[in-house]
Amino acid sequence: MSESSFLAEKYADLPGSKPVERAVQKTLNEGAPGAKTKEDRVDRYIARLERVAFSTNERGERRGLELLEKRFLDANTLTYEEIPESYWKNQEQIERSRGKGGDLAQASADQLEQARKEHAKMVLSDQRASLEQWVDYFASPDSFAIPPALKYWVLREVTKLKEYDKDKQAFLPRSRGTVGLFPDINYEALAYIVDALQKKLQGVGIEFEHDIQPEERAVFQKALNKESFAELYAWANELMHPIPEHLLPITEGEWIKFDQGSDQMPLVQSVRGWGTGWCTAGEQTAKTQLATGDFWIFKSLDDVGQATIPRLAIRMEGDHIAEVRGIAKKQNVDPFMGEVLSEKLKTIPGGEVYSRRTNDMAAMSAIEKKSKAREPLTKDDLTFHYEINAPIQYFGYVKDPRIAELRQGRNAEEDILAIFDCPKEQIAHTPLEINADTKAYVGSLVQKDKDGVIIPIFDLLLESIEHIYTSFPGGKVRREQIELGGRRLEDFEQAVESAGNELWGEASFMLKSQEFKRSLYVDDACTKLKSREQAKFIRLTVADLGFPGGATIKEIFDRKDELGLEFCSSGTGPEYRIQYTDQPDNEYVAIGMQTISDAHGEPRVFAVSRDDGVSFLGDFWAEPDEEWGADNQFLFRPRKLPLKT
Repeated sequence: MSESSFLAEKYADLPGSKPVERAVQKTLNEGAPGAKTKEDRVDRYIARLERVAFSTNERGERRGLELLEKRFLDANTLTYEEIPESYWKNQEQIERSRGKGGDLAQASADQLEQARKEHAKMVLSDQRASLEQWVDYFASPDSFAIPPALKYWVLREVTKLKEYDKDKQAFLPRSRGTVGLFPDINYEALAYIVDALQKKLQGVGIEFEHDIQPEERAVFQKALNKESFAELYAWANELMHPIPEHLLPITEGEWIKFDQGSDQMPLVQSVRGWGTGWCTAGEQTAKTQLATGDFWIFKSLDDVGQATIPRLAIRMEGDHIAEVRGIAKKQNVDPFMGEVLSEKLKTIPGGEVYSRRTNDMAAMSAIEKKSKAREPLTKDDLTFHYEINAPIQYFGYVKDPRIAELRQGRNAEEDILAIFDCPKEQIAHTPLEINADTKAYVGSLVQKDKDGVIIPIFDLLLESIEHIYTSFPGGKVRREQIELGGRRLEDFEQAVESAGNELWGEASFMLKSQEFKRSLYVDDACTKLKSREQAKFIRLTVADLGFPGGATIKEIFDRKDELGLEFCSSGTGPEYRIQYTDQPDNEYVAIGMQTISDAHGEPRVFAVSRDDGVSFLGDFWAEPDEEWGADNQFLFRPRKLPLKT
């Protein structure tokens, strides 16, 4: 049976649904023959979804995927108005059990409503993120081995389920009013059941691992016959046992290499049944991964001294490292494996990229150990833990959850005084509080004077104020310093690439443009280069600029003037790329600058980015009405004020 036939039989409403009809009409308009069967209709719908999701615009952006993801999340997650009153009554009981009954009794109706909205913002954001992780995974290369039709099956079934209930060993059904999270992804469990369903549809029997007992096999086979995702996923989550805790401190073992292009089954069998959470446990996924590069696994010793327990995985793509995974939560490296990984990375080309991550995870583990022992954290510990100087690097798909978990038990107001080594009087929260003794600023950057005019806060923030936050600790505003000037037009492209970066999009054209050339010289005739100088910059998100819902380029550039900022010179983009050597993965910084026209006459600004271990100098489209999200980052210069006489 084909996957499309499976969907047509599984979901009777699907072949005749409006989305499928629209997809069929689209193919007819494109000259395809009519869809004669339910399977044909479903097949065209799935193909249409796949095409829309993976199409890119001229900037390489998958806007179709963004739109599909938004619609899917909006349709399956709650709004504030949809939260049932029963949920709020339960929350009130919880608050009372914590001794906050008096506060509730004294609060006004408006205060209670505001408290509800703040709480809802948090829990609904978590709910959306728990479903978004599935979409993000299915849009990533790691899931390309899963047929699109089976991705549809998984996503449709996941939206019906609550989190895993460990007591009942089941995923219970959810209603529209369920406020809790969707099931978490266990990549190994998912790969296992997708493999099994594929074999069932192909008429092929499955072979169980030797340690799965007959009664457990019978339960799985029954669930597979019913094609019940909830039961299959619960079974796989329960059977994918974690490694025994007493074996975690054992770091002796061996690295095993699986060569590119080799049979995937030895790799699959080496990780299945150990609860690693790695999608490599799926046969098709492992086959796809081995098609692009070698695969290394470190196995530590078991109770009888045999190297059987998978602890680390290094996946290669060609001659560079594609990813490193461990067995801790969210596939981070467990606390005992840092040194083993660090030594191995020294022997692999590109391993230095991961050294920072290894060091940061070791420091994170030390802080975790101190916290559990209730030992005080030093200023250096706190500076690292709150990511004052740089974001904490981690292994895994999402941020190491220990960072947030360990912060929850701390008093941030006390910690900030220890980090900045000052009394609370030296921390300003409004522009009017800034004075010569101020050591840090924590507050909104967009505040108005008595006449309703935005105060140009960056005209007031002195050089001595090293730390600027819109909120602590998550709203850090970064100060940057790089060298500018003294470089000729013809030297830029080579300098960028010699520093280990790649050029992307329209960047190469922009570097050769007359607009860019004129920005490098003191005079319009381009006879005298600007002198080399140390230049200071401010890095902000669109939300920092006072636009929590996003803004257009025009709004962003107008706001920079109101806050006391100015454009960067055009040369800032390539110089920032050359000198920003420790940029974390998946970070994109737009340069706030006068736009440069591309080959088609469209306005562009430089972009400094890093993605999957590769650093780029690229560009962003910068039409005045182009919308930018709240998390997008821009680099500006503080305004140069005239000297006082």
